[in-house]
Amino acid sequence: MSIGQTFLGLLEASPRHGYELKRVYDERFGQGRPLHYGQVYSTLARLLKSGLVTVDGVEPGAGPERKRYAITAAGVTDVQHWLARPEKPDTYLQNTLYAKVVLGLLTGRDAADILDVQRAEHLRLMRTLTRRKADGDLADQLICDFALFHLEADLRWLELTAARLDQLAATLSADPPAARSGSAQRDGDPTGSEVSA
Repeated sequence: MSIGQTFLGLLEASPRHGYELKRVYDERFGQGRPLHYGQVYSTLARLLKSGLVTVDGVEPGAGPERKRYAITAAGVTDVQHWLARPEKPDTYLQNTLYAKVVLGLLTGRDAADILDVQRAEHLRLMRTLTRRKADGDLADQLICDFALFHLEADLRWLELTAARLDQLAATLSADPPAARSGSAQRDGDPTGSEVSA
């Protein structure tokens, strides 16, 4: 998630001090991963330099002076473009869990155990999110639903992969890397360099 774009959206709602931006961001979007103050002020400095925000006032505080930031017209346009642009869906074609399953099979380990351990971890997290959803406000419910739906898709993949482990093991043993390199050479690449590392 773009911290800068999120700050611009929060500033469009109303001018805020850096401390207040951090507090609102952490409450609404932090999900247990609060921003560091350094992130807040370096992001605000970039937005200021880019002309997307301006200093709307300075107030004395117990420590350093507190600057209040406001969004500029260019910042509003930037937020509008960001909100209108769809997020690129992640294809998940490079996945650590898939790599663990393949490596488990290649090294003679029990890949089913790898899947079982991961399934248990997914179910544990799903129980935690379900409790949080039950106790939370609408914002918590929506973000928990988002996470739960992704975890459910992962569980379906775990089940499908478990059902196909024998087939995957046979494919891996029948198609060693040298054979794939040879097929790349036969397909017009004499170096086999088309095979990615």
